[in-house]
Formats: sequence, C-alpha cells, structure tokens
Amino acid sequence: MSEYIPILVMMGFAILIALFIVGASHILGHRISGNIKLSPYECGMQTIGPTRMKISIRYYTVAMLFLIFDIEIMFLYPWAVVAGDLKLFGFAEMLFFIFILFIGYIYVWKKGALEWE
Repeated sequence: MSEYIPILVMMGFAILIALFIVGASHILGHRISGNIKLSPYECGMQTIGPTRMKISIRYYTVAMLFLIFDIEIMFLYPWAVVAGDLKLFGFAEMLFFIFILFIGYIYVWKKGALEWE
C-alpha cells in the first residue's frame, strides 16, 4: 500500500491546485454584464429574426444516418489491415457485412430519409 501514497499525494496536490485556480478566477475575475454579453454570438453579425428557430427533424435524421453509416464503415479499416491473414473466410464475412450495409442504405433511400426539401 505504501507504493500508492506518492500517487495519492500527487492527485491531492493536483486537485488542490485546480480548486485554487478556479476559486481565484471566480474571486478575481473580471465580470461584464449587459445586453451585448447576453446576446447570442453569430459570427459577429447581428441576428435577424428569432435566435431560437425550429429545425426540421430531417436534419437530425440525416445526421444520425450519417453517423451510423460512418461508424459502421470504420469497421472496414481493421479488416483492411489483416485482410491477407483472413483468407477467403474473412473476405466472405466482409462481403456479407457490406451487403448488410447496402441493404440498410437502400432501405433508408426507399423510405425517403435522404431527401432534402
């Protein structure tokens, strides 16, 4: 147990320094409040219309589909590294995986989830 004492002391020291810095920033920090500070930031330009707008659910659907397909495609990279070692079995498994991805893509396409209006 004595081997862990330096680690615990270092962690305690790091926590104390972090708390000191955050506390000093809170006490000594420069505070400015006003309409400009409370307004939403839009690349330095004045906002036109309401700042809170409803966004179509299609945006989120396309974003989620992109993430899902992108993550699934990431499984191809490790396979590409060891493709020579896997021989015919690995090739068949990866063709099956790509086939499943393709069926999912066709399904999403037929449902119209990729249509942007």
